[in-house]
Amino acid sequence: MARSLDQAIGLLVAVFHKYSSKEGDKHSLSKKELKQLIQNELAIGPKLQDAEIVRLMDDLDRNKDQEVNFQEYVTFLGALAMIYNEALK
Repeated sequence: MARSLDQAIGLLVAVFHKYSSKEGDKHSLSKKELKQLIQNELAIGPKLQDAEIVRLMDDLDRNKDQEVNFQEYVTFLGALAMIYNEALK
């Protein structure tokens, strides 16, 4: 039986692949795919302006290949976890 953290990690991986497989390289997120992921999977997503999502993409894309790979996505999740932790204090 999977434990809650195992399930949470599995969900984070599944969400990445749900969006990364829509176009181009199935192992990375294009700007369009990242935008769809944020808007559909995060409560704050629909409130973000396009310019904010572009800025986020630029920050996440460490290797500057115009895509967010899984490692860059995990960095994003870590930053989100830090924000959520601060909000719960």
